[in-house]
Amino acid sequence: MASTDAQRAERAERGLLAGAAPDVATALAGWLGRLGHERRLSPKTREAYARDVGTFLGVLARHLGHLPDMADLARMQPRDVRAVIAARRAEGIEARTQMRFLAAARSFGRHLEREGLGKVGALTAVRGPRVPRTLPRPLGMADARALADPATRAGDAREPWILARDAAVLALLYGSGLRISEALGLMRRDMPAPGRGDQILVHGKGGKTRMVPVLASVIEAIDAYARACPYALEPTAPLFRGARGGPLSPRIVQLAVERMRGALGLPDSATPHALRHSFATHLLGRGGDLRSIQELLGHASLSTTQIYAAVDTATLMAAWKAAHPRATTT
Repeated sequence: MASTDAQRAERAERGLLAGAAPDVATALAGWLGRLGHERRLSPKTREAYARDVGTFLGVLARHLGHLPDMADLARMQPRDVRAVIAARRAEGIEARTQMRFLAAARSFGRHLEREGLGKVGALTAVRGPRVPRTLPRPLGMADARALADPATRAGDAREPWILARDAAVLALLYGSGLRISEALGLMRRDMPAPGRGDQILVHGKGGKTRMVPVLASVIEAIDAYARACPYALEPTAPLFRGARGGPLSPRIVQLAVERMRGALGLPDSATPHALRHSFATHLLGRGGDLRSIQELLGHASLSTTQIYAAVDTATLMAAWKAAHPRATTT
């Protein structure tokens, strides 16, 4: 999977450079090199940056009427940036996506200034679109357990080893709070055998690694899958396999959860990533402290983790309103 991500990143970067003015392409190549070598951003993140800057430059080109070169970027005014944002808004692009491509453009602008290639102050002079604050939507404890319980899949017509695999992946997402990309990036050697360890080294965003505890029940579920898997799970090969033996695709896990949603009567918000939200929210509800949860989730900033405190408070208030005899007025 990592090689595929790297190939996609390279394609996105080549496309970005091919569609830029020659002097801008040279500056972009230097910026992309900095992202990969100095900041050690993952291939997926580099791909996203390249795609978003390409989008910004493409909309700017339509606004200016020609492909922007370095002189155009230096002459850019706040009204030009607002025109780009307005064009994206007219295309129906949501505010969060607009903020993302604007952030990528600002990153490129900071690179130009650091390298003495010019100043693009217009990018920072314009306030980005307001992004509505939304809370994560975790599952209840019973629903999260049901998604990861092999017994829930009784009667499913698919092969038993595939059912065991799906249950193992979802148990890992909920039991350790991993991102789906982190879980599917594990090698066989990363997972301890039952009784021989209770932690794994996870490779997260930006090439950062962290130690994450794994419940004994999760290790047993993964061991049951490994014993049932018809493919040889070499130590340095992906742990989770698709039906044909290749690395398991995130989309297959998403489809498995969609199938379970119907059987369990769960809302559309029940996704593999919702299990990560559930992990954090349930830990916090049971007395876990934010700093520890931040480390377990691999968040770079505590402010990112603090959103789960709001989720826990919202859940508490909903329970109070539903149960307290004086919570409603007549």
